[in-house]
Amino acid sequence: MITKELTFDELAALMKQSAGVTVDPQQLAQSPERLFGSLGVDSLGLLGIVGELENRYSVSLPNDAERCKTPAEFVVLVNDVLKAGR
Repeated sequence: MITKELTFDELAALMKQSAGVTVDPQQLAQSPERLFGSLGVDSLGLLGIVGELENRYSVSLPNDAERCKTPAEFVVLVNDVLKAGR
């Protein structure tokens, strides 16, 4: 069985690819409670990340996924969906 899980490294890469924001993955993992806004990611950037993840993993994320305030909240939400296989 292949386990799919969003990591902070992958989220940092998606933030750069989909939102144009460069964040050090280690800093992201060390401070996952920082607000996306303080990292330079707005709701539109997060929407781009959501779309990329939905395409990559062939899942549907909740409609309000782009309203997550922190990387920690977002990673938990995404990983819950991936574990459930939705």
